[in-house]
Amino acid sequence: MFDTHSKTVKRQLSEEEILALNKKYKPLSPTERIKELYHDFDVAEVMLTSSFAATSALFLKLFSEANKLQKIFFIDTGYHFDETLAYKQKLTEMYGLEVVSISAPKEEHDFTTKDETWKKNPDFCCSINKVRPLDIIKKNYTVWASGLMKWQSDHRATLDIFELRGEILKFYPLLDVSKETRDQYISTHNLPFHPLVAQGYSSIGCKHCTVPGEDRSGRWNNSPKTECGLHL
Repeated sequence: MFDTHSKTVKRQLSEEEILALNKKYKPLSPTERIKELYHDFDVAEVMLTSSFAATSALFLKLFSEANKLQKIFFIDTGYHFDETLAYKQKLTEMYGLEVVSISAPKEEHDFTTKDETWKKNPDFCCSINKVRPLDIIKKNYTVWASGLMKWQSDHRATLDIFELRGEILKFYPLLDVSKETRDQYISTHNLPFHPLVAQGYSSIGCKHCTVPGEDRSGRWNNSPKTECGLHL
């Protein structure tokens, strides 16, 4: 559908091309969408991120089956639960993933630790430890694939499968998957949940800012904040 002769060069798609992508991908299943992605884009153009949170096993299973060459970027904030790091290791081994960890410069991260920035300005803490590290590599890719679903928040309910965000095209292959369908797939395929799910955590981020709760209500200690800024 698109010219991929310059496979490692970041491309900008027009509004018409993005509309065509949404029309083409909307009727497809998540598995079909991910397979089709690699017909329309070279793997070198695709940036895939995973937080290895509650149900990342589903998202990563589908991508690992579609393209073994796909790298997965993990933003290591330095504040993850030990259970998250163990879950990351388990899924990496289970699917044979190539996971690349990225993080803030040490001096910037150390500042947030000393300052306890998450208590007084969680947006700034997220910016330092999550948003900025990804911004550095994001400029090298055409498409950013992530596992957002509409039911997770009011903001996510407004999204399309393909959305232009700044200079990168976001791809949400699981966007219209319901919570029930997700859980049924995980159960049918005997996929592992994040260890903290059994303790009442539905959405899992940094340990300082996450408490048990339904959907994303437990993020940022039940404050009105529901997004770290990566997906806005």
